[in-house]
Amino acid sequence: MTLPSWPDHPMTLADWTALPEDDRYVLDVVEGVLRMSPRPYTFHQRAIAKIVARLNDQLPESRCALGEVEMVVDEAPLTLRIPDVIVVSTELADTNPARYAAVDVALAVEVHSEGTVRTDRVMKFAEYSEAGVPAYWMVDLSEPTSLIAYHLVGDHYESQGEFTHRASVPLGDWTLDIDLDGLTSR
Repeated sequence: MTLPSWPDHPMTLADWTALPEDDRYVLDVVEGVLRMSPRPYTFHQRAIAKIVARLNDQLPESRCALGEVEMVVDEAPLTLRIPDVIVVSTELADTNPARYAAVDVALAVEVHSEGTVRTDRVMKFAEYSEAGVPAYWMVDLSEPTSLIAYHLVGDHYESQGEFTHRASVPLGDWTLDIDLDGLTSR
């Protein structure tokens, strides 16, 4: 296995941008340190695609859902994550940015996969709330598929509930419905 090369110092956004393309791994940066994970399995990919499609069906034209795009949580030291799904303004998305600032993200969704549960529940939970992301959802594909929804109150997340089978979760002025049982099927 050949690993991508990276700097021997805390990474900056310029260092991140200079990395060669490599689709074999999922890379992110946490406080300047490059982290690598294996690509997720099929059910994970299906769930992301279905969440993006379902959100886009329900969101107003002024908002859109995107899958697996870069989000800068903090620039110094650099923390850059790639949430499974984000919701941003359509106006911003139409500018085709390479990445989004956390302050521009209305919702971040993480679908748990093997090796990411602790990161999603602890690290990203804290990072996203500190960065001011208004809503955070965690989806667990274990039977029964579940979704835990949080919204930002002040500087911390409060639970909006844990859902199985079907989730109906407020996001701003909208209520979004997700068929959790159907996330991994064709």
